Amino acid sequence: MGTARITLGHSDIRIRPIGLGCMGMSQFYGPADEDESVATIHAALDAGVDFFDTSDVYGAAGAATGQEQRGFGHNERLLGRAVRDRRDEVVIGTKFGARPTGNGIEIDGRPEYVKQACDASLRRLGIDHIDVYYAHRLDERVPVEETVGAMAELVEAGKVRVLGLSNVGADILRRASAVAPISALQSEYSLWERGIEREVLPACRELGITVVPFSPLGRAALAGTFSAGTSFPADDFRATLPKFRAENFAENLRLVEALKEFSEARGHTPGQVALAWLLAQPHDIAPIPGTKRAKYVRENVAATGVPLSADDLAELAGLFAPDRVRGGQYGDLAVLPRR
Repeated sequence: MGTARITLGHSDIRIRPIGLGCMGMSQFYGPADEDESVATIHAALDAGVDFFDTSDVYGAAGAATGQEQRGFGHNERLLGRAVRDRRDEVVIGTKFGARPTGNGIEIDGRPEYVKQACDASLRRLGIDHIDVYYAHRLDERVPVEETVGAMAELVEAGKVRVLGLSNVGADILRRASAVAPISALQSEYSLWERGIEREVLPACRELGITVVPFSPLGRAALAGTFSAGTSFPADDFRATLPKFRAENFAENLRLVEALKEFSEARGHTPGQVALAWLLAQPHDIAPIPGTKRAKYVRENVAATGVPLSADDLAELAGLFAPDRVRGGQYGDLAVLPRR
C-alpha cells in the first residue's frame, strides 16, 4: 500500500485508505479458523493496513440469524489478541448498541449502557482507549442527543478518541453533530449498494464526516467469485439478503460479469476495481473490506494503485445504476427489537 493517508473526520488520526473488517472472522459468513484469522490480521499489518474494524456483538449472531453463537465479544477478543504486541501500529474502531437477549438481538442506547459497553470493550480488546467508537444501531426510544452525549463523555474521560455512527440518515447525523463532533459514518456502500448517495453523502461532506463503507465488495459478490448456481448455507448471512435470493442473484451476477470483463481488460481483479471506484469518489472514504484470508488482504490493498479515468468511473457507475441492481439492502434484519 502506498504512503497516502486520509484524516479521519474531526481528528488528528490519519489512516491508510483500505482497512480491514473483522466481522467474518467470528460470524455471518460460514466457519472461520481463529488461528488463521489472527494470521490474516498480522498479514494485513505487514501489508500496511492500519485501520481495523470490529464490534462487541460480532460473534453473538444467535436467534436473530439462526446461526451458532461464538459468544458476545468474541471478535473484539480475537482482534485484541492479534494486535497485542503491535498496538502502536493500529487504529481500532469498535461498536456498541446491539446486544443479545433470549429472543435475539436488541438495541440499547441508554447513556448508562453506553459507558458499560465501552468499559467492557476496552477489557476485551486489552487496550486503554478506543480510537473510533461507533453507535452500531440507534435506540429509537432514546434521543440520539442523549446517546451521543454519553459517548462524548467517554472522549472527555480519555477512553475514546473520536466518535462515529453507523446506519443512520442525514437528519440523525446533523442532530448528533450538534452535540459532539462525529468523525466517521459506517454504512454499506459499494458499486451495487448506493443508497447513501442521495442524502447521506452530501450531509457527510457538509459536516466533515469520513465515510467508512462496510461490505464495499458487495459481501464478496463484486470480487467475481460466485456463479449463478451458487447457493449459501443456512449459517451464511447472505442467504437472508434480497440481492442474493435466486430471483435477483442471477440478474445481479450479469452486472458482475461485465465488471469482470472491464477489470480483466485493464489487468486488475474486479474486487480491486470496485474498491478503486469507491476511493475515487469525491469525499474522504475509508472502505473496510472483510476477509478471513491473507491473500485477499494483499489483493485488496493493491486497489490503491488502480488508475480509473473519469470515463471509467462513469462507465462503472452506469453499469451498476441503482435501477439495474435487484434487491434491497436487508431482509428480515432491517428492523431489530429495541428495549
